[in-house]
Amino acid sequence: MTRLKELAIEAHGGLKRWRQFEQVSADLVQGGVLWALKGHPQTLERTTVTVGLKKEWASHAPFGAGSRRSRFAPDRVVLEAGDGSVLEELVQPRASFSGHTLQTPWTELQLAYFAGCAMWTYLTMPFLLAWPGVETEELEPWQTDSGDWRRLAVRFPTEIATHSAVQTLYFDGDGLLKRHDYNVEIAGDTPGAHFIADYQEVSGIKFPTKRRIYARQPDGSFSTEPLVVSIDLSNIRLS
Repeated sequence: MTRLKELAIEAHGGLKRWRQFEQVSADLVQGGVLWALKGHPQTLERTTVTVGLKKEWASHAPFGAGSRRSRFAPDRVVLEAGDGSVLEELVQPRASFSGHTLQTPWTELQLAYFAGCAMWTYLTMPFLLAWPGVETEELEPWQTDSGDWRRLAVRFPTEIATHSAVQTLYFDGDGLLKRHDYNVEIAGDTPGAHFIADYQEVSGIKFPTKRRIYARQPDGSFSTEPLVVSIDLSNIRLS
């Protein structure tokens, strides 16, 4: 483990504490232009997400109108009725995005896949850095108005479903995650700059409650218009 990786994991509560839990849930309010662009402006506007901490899975409930819920895993995504019966499923879902651009609409199952792998990545970071096969390398610091942020390049193994194989994390002087850069491979490799704020401590673990995602330029700069995705979390609980 690099010194920065160790600092970040400890700053967010430490692996010993984290590994006492099996899952984390949070209530979400989501906005931004992405959802309408993909054909689902309100499906996940207000919902609750639960993700696994020892295996990659996620569920959004409700998923749109009624009592439906989604169940995501890297190799299968499902929409279920309130009684648990399967309404629709998609096996090997990532292959279904072949040839997609940012403007390509998603089916409901594709939306469930993206939302699942995205929220699983967000809610398990930075503890995800300690998973087998995840490689890290510290980069040159990034200058901001509030001081330098240390940066970590992360390479994920193929068995982890996430935005892109290589991502960049930015940490402040206390080791808290402040920015997360990646390319959304399933949406035409679209580059994003994801900003993270308003931390809250839950059962000894620190979670950011405000996330804002913008289009990233090749030099790392970004524009706040349009707001691509907004995510506000509340009622976070570990179990």
